[in-house]
Amino acid sequence: MSTRDLLLALVIVLMWGVNFIAMKHAVTEVPPFLLTALRFGLATVPAIFFIPRPAVTWRLLAAYGAAFGIVKFGLLFTAFRLGSPSGLTSVLLQTQAFFTVAFAAVVLDEIVTTSQRRGLVIAALGVAVIAAGATRDAAGGVTLLPVLLVIAAASAWGLANLALKSAGKVNMLGFTVWSSAVAPLPMLALSWVFEGPAAWSQSWQQLTWTGVATVLYLAWPISLFTGWAWANLLSRYPAATLAPMALLVPIVAMSAGALAYGERLTVMGVSGSLLVLLGLGIGVFRPAATRNAA
Repeated sequence: MSTRDLLLALVIVLMWGVNFIAMKHAVTEVPPFLLTALRFGLATVPAIFFIPRPAVTWRLLAAYGAAFGIVKFGLLFTAFRLGSPSGLTSVLLQTQAFFTVAFAAVVLDEIVTTSQRRGLVIAALGVAVIAAGATRDAAGGVTLLPVLLVIAAASAWGLANLALKSAGKVNMLGFTVWSSAVAPLPMLALSWVFEGPAAWSQSWQQLTWTGVATVLYLAWPISLFTGWAWANLLSRYPAATLAPMALLVPIVAMSAGALAYGERLTVMGVSGSLLVLLGLGIGVFRPAATRNAA
């Protein structure tokens, strides 16, 4: 990997890590469902008027947009609203890799290797440790419900990855913009029903410039720039070369969470997180290395 591309990958990882801080702050000013609608609405307009629709079916765009925009971020923002720490959330969200593997095995009949099975078991043990710690020590900054919501969000991300895999090689910027159009109206409706117009009015009255900046950060640099830049790197480098960089995201998020919010890292939380990362390392990257060697 060239020095320029390596620096770009590190910038993306840094932005993704800081993204968890932005999400955690944004939900303090805007209700989760309304925030989801705003994020994907801003990612759609005005870009959709200038970027051509990718060469995929409307059904595929709708499936990806529903799983990624509506379900994943609706659950994820709700977990943050309920107090899920940014660092721990970033680790749990990485379990999407195993949901993707499992869904692909069931739906597409892809082979699950022995290393992937071992990694899945280790990561599942790590999630169990985190969940047990959350149940036992609510004062540690997280309770069981946010943990379950983040895991559910990771499973929705796995479904979205399955839809993306079915799309093949397409213009990722166009795919991101056009699939983003699926989420705003349904999330506005859900927000109206479950959060209510009073919450909208309160958010508008209390919205700060920091809140505005975090919403715009979620919509444009994260949704559009990092999505395009990461896809561009993946198109030019093997996944085994680039994918391990993503393991730096939880480290950035945990460090930023400790600095920005003073998030306390419990023994069980750290132990479970290390098990999840170890499982990811064994299950995702070791098989790739084996294929490259072959």
